[in-house]
This record gives sequence, structure tokens and C-alpha cells, in this order.
Amino acid sequence: MKPHDFIDSAAMRSQNRVLNPTNSSSVMHPILRNFFLVLTALAFAGCGKKDGTDTKPLVMFCAAGMKKPVTAIAKQYEEEYGIPVEIQFGGSGTLLAKLDIGKGDIYLAGDSSYTDLAKEKGHVAETMGVAYMRAGFAVAKGNPKGIAALADVKRSDLKIAIGNPGAASVGKFTKKILSKHGLWDGFEPTVTFPTVNEIANTVKLGTVDAGIIWDAVASQYSDLDFVNVPEFEAEKKDITVGVLTDSKQPTEALKFCRYLTAKDKGLMVFAADGYEPVETADMWAKTPEVALFSGAMLRPAIEKSIEKFEAREGVKINPTYNGCGILVSQMKAGETPDAYFSCDQSFMTMVEERFSKPTTVSANEMVMLVKKGNPESVLTLPDLKKDGLKIGFSHPKKSALGALTQRLLESEGLYKEIMDTGNVVPASATGDFLVNQIRSNALDVVIVYRSNAMANTGSTADVDIIEINRPKSIAVQPFAIGQGSAHPNLVRRFYETFVSEAGKAEFLKYGFRWELAEEN
Repeated sequence: MKPHDFIDSAAMRSQNRVLNPTNSSSVMHPILRNFFLVLTALAFAGCGKKDGTDTKPLVMFCAAGMKKPVTAIAKQYEEEYGIPVEIQFGGSGTLLAKLDIGKGDIYLAGDSSYTDLAKEKGHVAETMGVAYMRAGFAVAKGNPKGIAALADVKRSDLKIAIGNPGAASVGKFTKKILSKHGLWDGFEPTVTFPTVNEIANTVKLGTVDAGIIWDAVASQYSDLDFVNVPEFEAEKKDITVGVLTDSKQPTEALKFCRYLTAKDKGLMVFAADGYEPVETADMWAKTPEVALFSGAMLRPAIEKSIEKFEAREGVKINPTYNGCGILVSQMKAGETPDAYFSCDQSFMTMVEERFSKPTTVSANEMVMLVKKGNPESVLTLPDLKKDGLKIGFSHPKKSALGALTQRLLESEGLYKEIMDTGNVVPASATGDFLVNQIRSNALDVVIVYRSNAMANTGSTADVDIIEINRPKSIAVQPFAIGQGSAHPNLVRRFYETFVSEAGKAEFLKYGFRWELAEEN
């Protein structure tokens, strides 16, 4: 009996004696009774998280082939954080069917096609890669039947077990590969099972000569050999875990999934059990922090997405908003953000070796902003040469806006003439500062991004927007993940948040043009 079991049982006996006066042992000294009541309170105080707050167990639906590592990881997690994980094991297909009617928090499938389907059906929100597996023949030690090729499934002298294609991921995959190579028609397995573990155990017992199972599962049976064949070897399958959309505690579910997929936590257990962990994995942190460098003009478009992501994931995004020229200088001086959202591709190119391949998310038009009613009659770029104007440009070295303004005016043959007028006031680092200057009547006209105007005026009631509509008046905004980030998958999920439909709406609200390809 464990110590807490003794406390619980003793306390219950104490309460029974107090509550049942007919009991022969009902008379108890008050001090002794209080002692047992305190023990009872202490016993129940230990429930839930280790920090003393209450929590419900996480409910996880897990493919049976991952029983060994996942059980160990769940136990390890509970020991570290006091949060139990109740696991229901079964075939990936069987568990997917349960998601239609059952409630839970996490779904781990032996094949990403199941999590993809669960996502299509609206059951799964976020997904994370775990490990890879390859199928092959599990045989008795020494391979007494000499099984060596995929075509051996048609040998009349063999008894072969496979997974049920409708229930187990390995069964679905077996059918796919045999069909692809013209071996499914006419193939009659001796027996089918809903889980890969049952196949392995049947081979182990000698009931069949071979079973088609995953290599990682076979490695857990010391009395079995595993026979690779090229057709299976060429198509490895990926294990994927997902957080269910109907989870009542998604932040806790995401935390456990991050633990399970961390290279220095859960993936170490998977590797020890013969699985091939995913190539790109995050380091574990209870509350990870992500450093984001972002052009200042993107701030209004992504702020709500940051808040939403932080609340759901239980993490911290630390954004640094500034002119992209300043951000690039900081990076070249040694700062290493986890992600960079640039105001324009030209400023991403300057530091491209530090990041993964960037993805263009949006575009932003440059416009002229003038006082309401346009009292100076500024209608085109050449009008900026008028005498007496007070003009505001952004700094060409410190910001993408300034660099693009100079590039635009040079392409129109106007930059030197305008600068020679003496009308241009000292440059600012960001477009939002220019908007504030024109609203305070310190300037007559500025060149800013459309999003600067939309974000800083709330409406266009006190200013007029003058369209530029020239070939070089468009900036495109790429996003990239840092090569040295400790949390690349977390950053990827953040990216997925701000390019979701809700995130896209924020960009459009501030005048951005959506450039992301439909498949993303």
C-alpha cells in the first residue's frame, strides 16, 4: 500500500466512525478526529497540478503502435507537472471514428492521413509532427520461411497477418502499397487485426509466419526479426499528433503536445524505442518565448493574432517593431530573432542567410497623405516640387518605407529635384510618426503606406489619401523563421494563426493586399 493510500483509507475510516454513531468505534477523541480530518485535507490537496491548482486529466486518443513510448512520456509528464493523461489506445481509423461522438483533448495517429482527415472533418485544430515509421515483415527469429520480397504475400505456404485497412493505419498502408504494385487483388491474409500490436503478438506466438507491421513496433520485440522490402522502404509514414477542437483545456493539451514533440523530452523516448524522430523539432520550455522582429507598419495587422496565439498556446511572443533598416542593423550586429516579418522583400534579402525560405504574405501600397481638403492641391508626385511645401519622408537607411520612397522617386526622375527644393523635413524612422505629424499640421504632405494611414487615423476623416499608382509604389511583406530558432514549429503555428481567415481579415482591415497563395 502506498503512503497516500494509507492516509486516504485511514481518513475514511475516521469519517465513518464520526458519521455512524451506531458503530462500536464511534467514540473518538476530538484531537484524534481533527488529526484525521487534516490528513484527509492534505491528501485531497495533492490532487491536480503540482502548483496546487485544479485540473482535469487530459484525454488522449492514441494509435496502439505508439503505446510504449506514449505511456512512458505521459507518466514522465505527470511526474514533472502533476497533470495526468488518460490514454485510449486503438487503431488510428477506429479512434478517428470515436472523434465523431467522443470528447477528448488529443489525437495521435500512426499516419498523418488520419490527422489530415480529422482536420477536414473539423475535429482537429493544431497538428505537430512526431516521428516516422516504415512498414515491413515481422517474422520469427532467423526468418525461417525466408521471406525477402513484397511478392511473398502471394506464397501459398505462408500464413500472413495484416492490419484491418478500415481500422489500423498499418492496414490502410498495406492495402495501398500492395494495390500500387498489383498484389492486393487475390491476396487473402490469414487474419486481420485492428491494431499493429496484435499483429506482432500473433507472429510472436507462431500463429502466423509473418505480419506486416511498423519497424518501430518490431524493434520492441526482441524475439522477432524485421524484413525490409524496397516497396515499403520507399514510403515512410509520419506520426502526427493533433489538439482536438472540442478540447475544454486546449492550452494544457498544447503544452503536453509540445512536451511530447520536444527534441529533449518526448522525442528522446521515441528515439530510444526505435522510432525516427522528425528532423525539425522544438526544444522544450514550459512557457516558451519567441522573439519576433517585425516592420512597424505590420503591427496593427498582427497584434490581435499575437494576443490570440499567446492565450491559446500559453506562450509569449516578444515583438520588436521598428523600421526594417534598424532591424536589419540589429541582426547584422548579432541579434537572432526566431522570426522576421519584413516590410519589403529587399530588407529580407539583406539577411536571408539567417532564415528559412521566406513566404510572401501581403502587399502594401504607398500613398500620399495630405490635410483634409488637400489645400495645397498635391495630386501627383511631380507636385512635390511646389514651393513652400513641408514634406515628410521616412529615413532611407532606417526603414523600408524610406528606401522604397527614394527608389520610387528616383525611378520617376524626381528624387534629386524634390530634395533640392529644401521642402523635405528631417526624415523619421517609421510611417506612423509621419502620419502623426500631418495630423498635427506640422507637415503638408507625406508618403506612407496605406496601412499607416488606416491604422493611425482610425478613419480618413481628418486627412485625404492621394493614390500614387506607380510600378514601384508597392511593397511586399515576406515572413521567415530563423535558422537557429529553438522553437521553429511553434513559430510555424504562430504563422498559421495570422494567415488564418481571422488573421487575413486584420490585414485587409488596414488596407493590405493579400498575396498568400491559396494552398497556404
